[in-house]
Amino acid sequence: MNLPLEVVRHPQARRAKLSVDPASGRVRLVLPPRAALKSALVWAEAHGDWIAAQRAALPQARPFVDGASVPCDGRDLTICWREGGSRAVTVDGDRLVTGGPQENLSRRIETWLKREALRILAVETAEVASRAGVSVERVSVGDPRGRWGSCAASGAIRYSWRLILAPPAVRQATVAHEVAHRVHMNHSPAFHALVADLLGRDPTPERRWLKANGAALHWFGRSSPA
Repeated sequence: MNLPLEVVRHPQARRAKLSVDPASGRVRLVLPPRAALKSALVWAEAHGDWIAAQRAALPQARPFVDGASVPCDGRDLTICWREGGSRAVTVDGDRLVTGGPQENLSRRIETWLKREALRILAVETAEVASRAGVSVERVSVGDPRGRWGSCAASGAIRYSWRLILAPPAVRQATVAHEVAHRVHMNHSPAFHALVADLLGRDPTPERRWLKANGAALHWFGRSSPA
């Protein structure tokens, strides 16, 4: 099996367990603390067909290349690279236009998307926080694989920039969720009631959308599994 294999020893693991991360394609082997590594690797090797099948079912990679379509805040934009054009990324109708060295195109598009995500999320967070009567210390974006947002006790809220690729309703439900944590740092019935109140509707459809489609958002800007 010529694939990168992440080996993790977990104190609560009772047996070896293989998994393939749908957001990255990485293969993970979880072992009990004292399990023999050599025999575990042999066991993982024997499951090569299963791993191959799991990776074949991964979401399609969506690299940021000339002509590619990118969802942004509820609309599809087509990347348009112009040789000799400005490196600045601009929206022209339904096109995302930029120039500069083509080998750096993906990085420029991702940087623009991150800035756009931060701009929109900061505005929406401020609006929801005002309705909730709470303050937010800072809004930032990152690229975590395991969560779409987080709220610290200090009042700082951090989101995945990839929410800009999701439908606006999904992004807004995430904002309501994180702002509600400024009132309830838990997931109690009172917390969920506040989320629905701030959003103005039941967020269950948006949670289901992220569960079904969230992994695919991590494949934008990538050309192959990790």
